Amino acid sequence: MLAVDRIDTFYGETQVLFGVSLQVRAGEVLALLGASGAGKTTTLRSILGLTPPRRGAIRFDGRDISRAPTHAIARAGIGWVPDDRRIFPTLTVARNLAIARKATRFKRWTLADCFGLFSALEHLMPRECENLSGGEMQMVAISRALLGAPGLVLFDEPSQGLAPKVVQDVMAIIGRLKHEGVAAIVVEQNVSSALAVADRICVMSSGRIVHDGPADVLRGDAALRRQLLGV
Repeated sequence: MLAVDRIDTFYGETQVLFGVSLQVRAGEVLALLGASGAGKTTTLRSILGLTPPRRGAIRFDGRDISRAPTHAIARAGIGWVPDDRRIFPTLTVARNLAIARKATRFKRWTLADCFGLFSALEHLMPRECENLSGGEMQMVAISRALLGAPGLVLFDEPSQGLAPKVVQDVMAIIGRLKHEGVAAIVVEQNVSSALAVADRICVMSSGRIVHDGPADVLRGDAALRRQLLGV
């Protein structure tokens, strides 16, 4: 589904990513872990074309998107749930979701599908988003991404600012998406939540991938978790 091949990404003249490579298969959940400042969000921004890599290549669904504009990458089938949600606060939930609809070659999600994932969402439709709780905003952000008919969704710190029960619900939704054939990359500081939902783990440090392997390995190896993640 996605192949990132040895990308180098810069902010101005400062290099932030050094030869980053990773792959995501269809319906697979990849957790991207590491300390703050390791390069995780920059990796997502590189995939989205917000901070294009200066060297290396990114292929999605068989197409080179390394230098594609962000709107073309979104229309190709990559969705994004940013850490600050970025929903329009003065618009209603219904309006925020209506403007998100896109057609791609991947599954076309309907409002009914989203209501099936988030039972409370239907009742929130007439409300302005500035009046929602953090958990409710996250429902809208995830639903907005799905209504774009993605083959891959990038989640940047989906548990940030949420109550523990809401975090569990959000991670359960990410786990359910793979049964619909939707792949995901999850950038997360909450290691236990990420390990619970991921199929594979990549660990970043100082702009490099320092570990790439099955999630089961880290789940079952406390010494390796401490070595790589300090937990």
